[in-house]
Amino acid sequence: MEKVAIKRALISVSDKTGLESLLEALQAFNVALVSTGGTHQAIAAAGYDVQEISDFTQFPEMMDGRVKTLHPKVHGGLLGRSGIDSEVMAAQEIPAIDLLVVNLYPFEAVTQQADCSLERAIENIDIGGPAMIRSASKNFDRVTVVTNPEDYPALIDELQANGGAVSRKFRFGSARRAFANIAQYDAAISNYLSARETESAHDQPDEFPAVLSHQWIKVQDMRYGENPHQNAAFYREVPAPYGSLSNATQLQGKALSYNNLADADAALACVRSFSEPTCVIVKHANPCGVASAIDLGKAYQRAFQTDPTSAFGGIIALNGLLDAKLAKAIVDQQFVEVLIADEVTADAASVMASKKNIRVLQLGERTLTQPSHELKKISGGLLVQSPDTMLLDPEALETVSRRKPSERELSDLMFAWKVAKNVKSNAIVYAKDEQTIGIGAGQMSRVYSAKIAGIKASDEGLIVEGSVMASDAFFPFRDGIDAAAAAGITAVIQPGGSVRDEEVISAADEAGMAMVFTHVRHFKH
Repeated sequence: MEKVAIKRALISVSDKTGLESLLEALQAFNVALVSTGGTHQAIAAAGYDVQEISDFTQFPEMMDGRVKTLHPKVHGGLLGRSGIDSEVMAAQEIPAIDLLVVNLYPFEAVTQQADCSLERAIENIDIGGPAMIRSASKNFDRVTVVTNPEDYPALIDELQANGGAVSRKFRFGSARRAFANIAQYDAAISNYLSARETESAHDQPDEFPAVLSHQWIKVQDMRYGENPHQNAAFYREVPAPYGSLSNATQLQGKALSYNNLADADAALACVRSFSEPTCVIVKHANPCGVASAIDLGKAYQRAFQTDPTSAFGGIIALNGLLDAKLAKAIVDQQFVEVLIADEVTADAASVMASKKNIRVLQLGERTLTQPSHELKKISGGLLVQSPDTMLLDPEALETVSRRKPSERELSDLMFAWKVAKNVKSNAIVYAKDEQTIGIGAGQMSRVYSAKIAGIKASDEGLIVEGSVMASDAFFPFRDGIDAAAAAGITAVIQPGGSVRDEEVISAADEAGMAMVFTHVRHFKH
């Protein structure tokens, strides 16, 4: 059936957003309304004729409303096939239902509340709603189903374009979204219950459920993946936290590539570690320049200074507002693939428009919800871990050398530690005055990462002498400290924990270096 006229609608919604507009559109086409409980009251109060569900089924609601739509007249009205089941529907006096508008009990919202009990969670598991959605979606050949208020405008447009009817294409698309909605809802219930071994409200939920279910929605297909011979697509987490990369608004530029998004995510993770104005420049998933300053303009120039060669074609992330002055400085100085900022002024957008290939992303709201788990696919399985969101308190540092770090050194040590946390292991970061001087990343030997950091600084004419050094993990031998001392490093921050810690500390003392232990490791693979 290409087009089906909507003659009767069953509406049962916990979220009343947009309901008035939908009711007005349905009334324009003389659609008969059937509804339940609070929705029936809301529709009647708005002045629309509506039949209560128990009058429609000729059967009373039971068990405090738990049983009201689980009835043959409801599911027969939704499942009945045109031309196939018409005779039996007539014999059993089952009117056809052409439109189902349902959204479910807010299980996820309720269970995210700190004081939610198991009993309350169970009460917010919707039974009738998912059952009706399944019936309507299965019979998309005749029935239209809508489960999200965000889809009401599209439905209204469809009705108005077709004189009160709905096309098959629209019905099929709505059924696809409805089944996805049910899958997400069931996954949330499964994850909640799978995290609990017993019914006791006193049991702490397991961070990692016995069965883990999740859902992503495809945002776009990509030209290719990490390499041109690989296919790829980008999916958004459900729900995607505000301020995350997947919720960013792209203001201009070409479609984001697989590598663009991977590098942009690394840049965003790093810049989010800083509260003061900070610029992070990333190339191939590693920061190549990071700096904090009194404003983002100065932070950008100092971050660029660390490694202008690698910054070419890189990803720039700013933890604040991009204005026209900074936008001009960036486009005049370098080629950039992606520019990320919390906010972009209209004047800055005009400046960036002169370089139409630059992808400009505006993040908007910076307050993220609780970070989701990190997932890494391996052959035949999935590794799941909590994200590395630990930001070290200076008070937690242990000075293990004879000399304590100065106030300036301590500030630089904390800066370098935040950067090292976001550099691929083995990671070494040289920093001075809250600017990276050299970065060594992803080497099999920590001492070689230290050498590379020194080489990078030398190549750009940056002075290592007087800088501090951060290492994402302990030094297994003193050679890394000896090399740093020879380069002019005055203070070191590292986790500690090596069997040769005393030897490493002695090397620092011999060089007059300050050394602090964090007792926290930041491997990043």
